[in-house]
This record gives sequence, C-alpha cells and structure tokens, in this order.
Amino acid sequence: MKKILVTGATGALGSATLQALLQSRDASDLIAMVRDPEKAVGLEAQGIEVRRGDYFDTSSLSSAFEGVETVMMVSAVAFTDRLAQHLNVIQTAKQAGVRRLVYTSIQRKHSSGHVIPMVTEDDIATEQALADSGLEYTVLRNCLYQEALPYMLGPDWINGLQTTVGDGRAPIVSRSDLALANAIILTQPGHEDKTYTLGASESVSFRDMAVTLEQVIGREIPYQVVPKLAITQRLTATGFPAAAADFLHDWIEAVNVGEFEEVTGDLERLIGRRPISCLEFIAAHYRDVEWAR
Repeated sequence: MKKILVTGATGALGSATLQALLQSRDASDLIAMVRDPEKAVGLEAQGIEVRRGDYFDTSSLSSAFEGVETVMMVSAVAFTDRLAQHLNVIQTAKQAGVRRLVYTSIQRKHSSGHVIPMVTEDDIATEQALADSGLEYTVLRNCLYQEALPYMLGPDWINGLQTTVGDGRAPIVSRSDLALANAIILTQPGHEDKTYTLGASESVSFRDMAVTLEQVIGREIPYQVVPKLAITQRLTATGFPAAAADFLHDWIEAVNVGEFEEVTGDLERLIGRRPISCLEFIAAHYRDVEWAR
C-alpha cells in the first residue's frame, strides 16, 4: 500500500486528520511529519511512523518524503515566510517522487480583492505553484475554524461581543469535519487536480452568534460595533502581542466584509452529512461557562 504523509502532525488539524485516516487505513500506511519527534510519541504508540521534517530544511523534507505517494501539506503559520516554506515542500515532493499533494488553503472571495495580510497572497501563489508543478494536487480552501471562536469572541464576551463595522456572514467550520473530509480526499480517487471550498452548510454573522449565546446562557449580551483600536486594546489587555491582536482583527474584518460568506456545499457532499454548524458548536461548548453560573 502506498504511503500517505501528513505534515504538521502534532498540530490540531494534522493530528485530527491522522485519527480520521485510522478509520479506513492501517497505521502502517501512514506517516506523521513533525519538526520535533519527541512530541509525537502518542502517534508512534498508535503504530504511525514519525519522521522529522521542517519546511525550511529541504534535506529533512527529502528524507521524510522517501517512499511517499501522497503528501498533505498543512499550510505554514503566519509571521513566517509561508510562501518560501510551501515552495520548498512542493519542489522537494516532486524531486522525491511524490505523486500527489493536498494543500490546506484559506477560503476567499475572488471578486472582492480583499487581502488578509500574510495569508491571501501566499495562498494564491502556492496554489499557482501547485498547478504549475506537474504533481497531481488538491486544494482545500478552508473556512474559519469554530475552535478559534474563543479568540474571536474574546474572553469577556458575556459582557459584550465586540466587532468591527459590517454584518458579513461565514460558514465557520469544525476541524473534526475538515479532518474527515481530508481523510476521504487522501484515500479515495477522483479528487485529483480539484479545488474545494470547505465550510459548514450555513453562514452566520457575529450578530447571529450573540443571539445564540444569549439563548444558551439565558442572559442578554450586548452587541457592540467598535473601531479596530478597541478590539486591539481588548486583546492586548489579555496578554496578546499587538501584532497578533492586529492579525486577529484582520480575520474579524474579513468575516464582516463577506470574504467567507459563500456556502458551496463541498464539505457536506464529501462527508455525506450536514457538517456541524457554528451555532450548534456554540450551543454545545458555551453552555456551562463560569460567568453564567
């Protein structure tokens, strides 16, 4: 059986994808690529081979990709040279004889021209590099993660959900549903040279989230439209570095201008059921908050 390698295997999406893959593939078919193998002992205990690989270190990538047919490249984080890292993976994968590469990109609205700094332009260039590489490829343009909502809503949301001007909507998605789709794409034919936009089956706004939070905890939550500076100050007061606070604001702004509003149905078709909705996620995870007791 040809090997499937998942990068970022100790990260949230990479590790969830490996667990989903174990539902249909033997552990001996899977390889976890990590920067620090000592952090992957749990994966080794499951029978998954762990290989060291760093996007900046092409020699480590060459060793990691040996004998691999399919690579899932989880996109590099912001505040690094993302594009250079992605190009290293693509070029080394081709040299190593990898047949197919699956890339986790970010959903975007082509007609808007909106740019999320350190994200949008790198994703566009990476997708083009894949198309030009000669490799079989699949691009997965993921919407925002539901698991990131605590950062976007803020630690003091119960006393007022603050957001910038705009009432855009987004089909915010769970990592568990994305991991299941990843496993299907990595193991089943018919997804070569295709691009999917993966989100929940309904879009929600921050105003919708505020209403749901009120219903869940039985208490009014003020919905406040504030300038960017107020959000930055709120975040830095909780220990966020200013650059990270500005970056998080960029995502909030992208939601409010409708950058993620499209619902494609791609995820529902791939996994064969309705994905977990953002409002369902909120109802499940915000009911027993300390402040509401």
